[in-house]
Amino acid sequence: MTLTTTAPMSGRAGRTIRRFYVTVLSGPAKGKTWADVAQRCAVGSHPSNDLRIEDETVSRFHCELAIVNDAVRVRDLGSRNGTLLGDAALVEALLVSGNTLTLGGTRLRIDIDPGKVTLKGFERSQFGEIVGESAIMAEVFSQLDKIAPSDATVLIYGETGTGKEGTAQAIHDASAHAKGPFVVVDCGAIPPNLLEAELFGHEAGAFTGAVSRRIGAFEQASGGTLFLDEIGELPLELQPKLLRALESREIRRVGSNALVRCDLRFIAATNRDLRAEVNRGSFRADLYYRLAVVRLALPPLRERREDIPVLVRTLLARLDASPAITAQLTAPAYLEVLAAAEWPGNVRELRNHLAQCAVFGECIPPNALAPARPSDDIDASQSYELARRQAIDAFERTYLMRLLERAQGNVAAAARSAGVNRGYLYRMLGRHGLR
Repeated sequence: MTLTTTAPMSGRAGRTIRRFYVTVLSGPAKGKTWADVAQRCAVGSHPSNDLRIEDETVSRFHCELAIVNDAVRVRDLGSRNGTLLGDAALVEALLVSGNTLTLGGTRLRIDIDPGKVTLKGFERSQFGEIVGESAIMAEVFSQLDKIAPSDATVLIYGETGTGKEGTAQAIHDASAHAKGPFVVVDCGAIPPNLLEAELFGHEAGAFTGAVSRRIGAFEQASGGTLFLDEIGELPLELQPKLLRALESREIRRVGSNALVRCDLRFIAATNRDLRAEVNRGSFRADLYYRLAVVRLALPPLRERREDIPVLVRTLLARLDASPAITAQLTAPAYLEVLAAAEWPGNVRELRNHLAQCAVFGECIPPNALAPARPSDDIDASQSYELARRQAIDAFERTYLMRLLERAQGNVAAAARSAGVNRGYLYRMLGRHGLR
C-alpha cells in the first residue's frame, strides 16, 4: 500500500487518513520518534509496543494513541505512574497537535499532520463477511491480507459486536487451514470449572459426571483453526496450561497422562484490553505475548460512521429484506438517522435493528441517538474520571432496566436484542444489582 499527501478525493480511490507523529522530548529515549502510516500507536517499555521507551518509570504497556478525526485519542492502560497532560492524570482524552504527555520520567509531544494521506493500491472493501469503505477499514483489510496466509497466532481486539468472530472466520477461510475445521469456544459462556475439559477434553471417570471420554476443542480443531472468543475471561489458574498448549501444540486430556499432538492455528479475541490486564496482574504477561504475535484492532462503529450505507445494504441483503423495505432503509434521510446513533453494540446491534425494521416493515428510530448537546446533569466540579464513571453507570443501569423490561425478563432475549454476549450481559446485570 503506497501513500501520497493530497486533498480529499471522492470514492474509494480517495480514502484518506490523518497522520500523527510522536517525539520523545525528554527521558532516556530522548530524540526517538514514531512516524508510521498507521492510525494507532502503542507506547510502553516492552518491545512489542509501536514506540518502545526503555525507561524504568514507563510501564510495559503504558498508553495507546489513536487518530480520531482531527484529534488524537490517548488512553492510559492502567500504567503504574499514569499518563499526564500537564498536572492532570488522564484515563482517556482527546489531544490536539502540539500537546505534550508525561509518562513517568519521559515526556512526549504529539503532532498531527495538517494534510491528509490518501491510501492507494489497496481497494478492497470486503474481507470474508467483513465490509467497509472507510480508511480505517482499508487499513484493517490490508493487515488481514498479510495475516491470513501466515500461521501466526492472532489476537483480535474490539468492542462487543464489532465482528471479531466473523473476522476470525475470514482469516481461517483465507488460510492454508481453510479445509480443516473452525472450532469456536466462548470463554465467557462456559463455567470456569468446565472450561479446562472443554478445551483439552477428558477421560472417562476424570471427574463426577465424566461417564465417557470426550474430545476437547484442541483435538477437534486439529488440521484447522481454534478460535477462543473472550479470552480475557480465561481464569488465571488455567492460563499456564493454555500457554503450554500453545507453545508445544500438545495437550493432556483431564484425567490422562498421555500427550496428544494437535496441528492447528490459534486465534483469540477479547473486548478487554489485555495490556491493561497485564499491568494489573489479572492476565499473565507471558500468555499475552504468546497470544499477541499479531494484534488486530477492530474499530467501533462510531469511528467508521461513513461505512453505515454499505453496511446497511450488505446486512439487508443477508437478511433477504424485500425490495420495498430495502428502499426505505437505504433512503438518504434514514441513513443519516442511523449515522447519528451511537450503536454501543456496534455492527451486531445495527444488524438486529435492521432485522426489526424488516419484520415490522418500517423505519424504526434507533434506540440510542447521539446527544445533540452536552447533558445538563454533568457536574464539572468533579474529576473527569469520577464524572465519566457516574455517567456511564447511570446510562448502563437505565439501559439494562429498559432492556430487561422490553425482553420481559428473558436475559437470553435481552442479550440478542442488545447485540451482546449473554455472559457479558449477566456480568453487567450483576454489577448493577439487577440479576
